[in-house]
Amino acid sequence: MHPLARALPLIALAACGPVSVQQAEKTCFSQARLAAAPRGELRVGANSEGRVVTGYRVEVSSDYLQGRDPSAVYDACVYQKSGQPPTRPLYDRPDWKG
Repeated sequence: MHPLARALPLIALAACGPVSVQQAEKTCFSQARLAAAPRGELRVGANSEGRVVTGYRVEVSSDYLQGRDPSAVYDACVYQKSGQPPTRPLYDRPDWKG
């Protein structure tokens, strides 16, 4: 068996390991925002031929649809990814606007 073939399962398992609390908090923040409210964007513009171009995108999470508390989503996500609780509550983050 090729040495790389033996190493791939180990590499895959290492990728599943816990991350730092700080990294988990960054990753989980967006999940908490989507649990608080759907997010979206609307684009309107014109192309080089003078035609109007439009587009939209909407993101809705199952946490929002189930009415889950964004703080609980954040806490559970951070714990799941890092194995530790968040260093501070979601609502104490200066960038949280709910």
